[in-house]
Amino acid sequence: MNLQHKPPYQPHETPLRVGIIIIGDEILSGKRADKHLPKFIELLAARGLQPEFADYVGDSPARITTTLQRAFESGEVVFSCGGIGATPDDHTRQCAALALGRPLQLHPEAAALIRQRMQELALEKGVPYEPERDDNRHRMNMGVFPEGATIIPNPYNRIAGFSCAGGHGGGVHFVPGFPVMAWPMMEWVLDSYYAHLFQPKAYVERSIIVYGAMEAALTPLMEAIEAKHPGVRIFSLPSVDHPLHGRHIELGVKGAPALTVAAYAALLAGLATQNAKLGPELVR
Repeated sequence: MNLQHKPPYQPHETPLRVGIIIIGDEILSGKRADKHLPKFIELLAARGLQPEFADYVGDSPARITTTLQRAFESGEVVFSCGGIGATPDDHTRQCAALALGRPLQLHPEAAALIRQRMQELALEKGVPYEPERDDNRHRMNMGVFPEGATIIPNPYNRIAGFSCAGGHGGGVHFVPGFPVMAWPMMEWVLDSYYAHLFQPKAYVERSIIVYGAMEAALTPLMEAIEAKHPGVRIFSLPSVDHPLHGRHIELGVKGAPALTVAAYAALLAGLATQNAKLGPELVR
């Protein structure tokens, strides 16, 4: 993974807004459980980032195209997982081209990597490499991307993913549905294009367990804290059957460490005025 490519768009100079699209009927039908979103959250958290959204889309070309159009227009950094193969149920490459209004074309770097992979497979099997054989010609379709795309190297089998520019400085990065391929490819994109925007020490969550409270009763306090502490977001996570705390609400603030200190103090003060029954405090 020593390849270096310039992104096909202007790199962000503002905090990243990142999302993910997960494509495939097998996820929506329950045949396979999605593993991408938990890993995506993990990859971002290690870099001080959080996802803004996650979309699940079946193998409907019309819906995939609409979803990708929205992603390209958003100005956000979006990862798309799945559907970039060359079988009849793989529509993502074609839908990306349609969403961008660009033609599809064989990418020369991707084509070279596919040929290299086919030569390696032939050598492993002890048979001659036959580039004009029907199955080998078909494999070249996996290197057909929208015009202007750049490749994402695949450390598993050399079959590249691709990146395309979107509006307002954003971009969409397309990787396979297989986790063993997708995850290192997503990591490569983050580290190659956006490392200067990582914030590993610029985010913290501070929260406390509140027993027996109702969210409606806590809402005015939550709204007041967000209004008085710009840059801090407040969250409320209710639970009715927690094995340790039973019925409770985890109430907290998240944001830059320096900002959350004052906001959290205000939260505790507000809870004290309500005589709330409090449990342990949590810091993440």
